[in-house]
Amino acid sequence: MYLVSAYFDNDTTEHLQKYIDIIAEASGNNFMIDNNIPPHMTLTAIEARSAEALLPAFDNLNGKFSPGEISIISIGQFMPKVIYAAPYINQYLFELQQDICEVFANIPETNISKFYKPLSWFPHITLAKTLNKEQMTKAVMCMSDFKELKADIVRISLASVNPHKDIKGIPD
Repeated sequence: MYLVSAYFDNDTTEHLQKYIDIIAEASGNNFMIDNNIPPHMTLTAIEARSAEALLPAFDNLNGKFSPGEISIISIGQFMPKVIYAAPYINQYLFELQQDICEVFANIPETNISKFYKPLSWFPHITLAKTLNKEQMTKAVMCMSDFKELKADIVRISLASVNPHKDIKGIPD
């Protein structure tokens, strides 16, 4: 599995990392920290035999990607294990995700996850995962003061998972 993810400006990254750290401390769940998973938003997930099969398509994004602003407006849960921050889908975010899926759509022997295709994608920024019920309750409690964040997406990256590792970024 490979991901194409969006990364944020320094202020937003620091803010989101503070949330990750606060949740980890309150809940005792350090999954995000222990696995060095930085604040990011996955734009698409692709099954492929190798990263090399995806790199030419990713390189085609070099002329299409431009930074843009989003608003992170809410905290949510994928029950029972994940708490996340969520943006609303503005025109920039919709077109970014659509463009990315488009360049990977016709690569032989690859498959874009049904959860990461245009019109079925739910944008989110994971703040903690692998939570149990008690940890989730603590995570939600410590996020009760969340306020909207304006964020700039400044970079996209092709990454492998387990462990999370960036393969190539734009800009690099």
